[in-house]
Amino acid sequence: MNLQNILYSLPGIIIGLTVHEYCHAFAAYKLGDHTARDLGRLTFNPLKHIDLIGFIFIIIAGFGWAKPVQFNPENLARPRRDKAIIAAAGPLSNLVLALVFIAILKAWLLIPEFTSNNAILTFFFTGPFITVIDVIFRAATINLGLFIFNLLPIPPLDGSHIVFSGLNLRPETEAVIMKVGAPLLLIIILIQNRTNITILPIGRLIYAILRFLIPDLGV
Repeated sequence: MNLQNILYSLPGIIIGLTVHEYCHAFAAYKLGDHTARDLGRLTFNPLKHIDLIGFIFIIIAGFGWAKPVQFNPENLARPRRDKAIIAAAGPLSNLVLALVFIAILKAWLLIPEFTSNNAILTFFFTGPFITVIDVIFRAATINLGLFIFNLLPIPPLDGSHIVFSGLNLRPETEAVIMKVGAPLLLIIILIQNRTNITILPIGRLIYAILRFLIPDLGV
């Protein structure tokens, strides 16, 4: 990834990770656990959520992580259900963000239908504003990716916690799966990044969604 791509992608990455982790913390807080709030995670300050190493990995390798939000299940009224809600809050926030960015892109594409003024069209479809649209498009793509990726039922991703809540596994069984899951996920990602083997077709799914929602964008 060249420097321009990194700079254009940074807003989407920072917003996506920050809102994702904030929503985990907010869900836990609303469900009765104040651990995340007490640790300073109930904030939109990116510095409280972004893990430096995980952030660097996202930029150079296309995957990474933020600081996990901690919560105490003993403070939850219905631990199994509430753990699933807390886990789902992060990916769902990325879906909402992606839809907001997509709505902005769709509105931009509609501008020529409402005006034929050359000055207005020149402003919105050339120069600096095209850069803004590029940043918004990347933000939509990144947040769709965060939504899909984090819902995979592979530990330690959020999808695995949702599945575990439904299965009601014994704590020791869940702990073993968690230990195996992280290395397995890393191996899958490394294979996919270093070979032509597609194990997780996340990129294809992202662009399929974008083509369906904004066909005029020509992605």
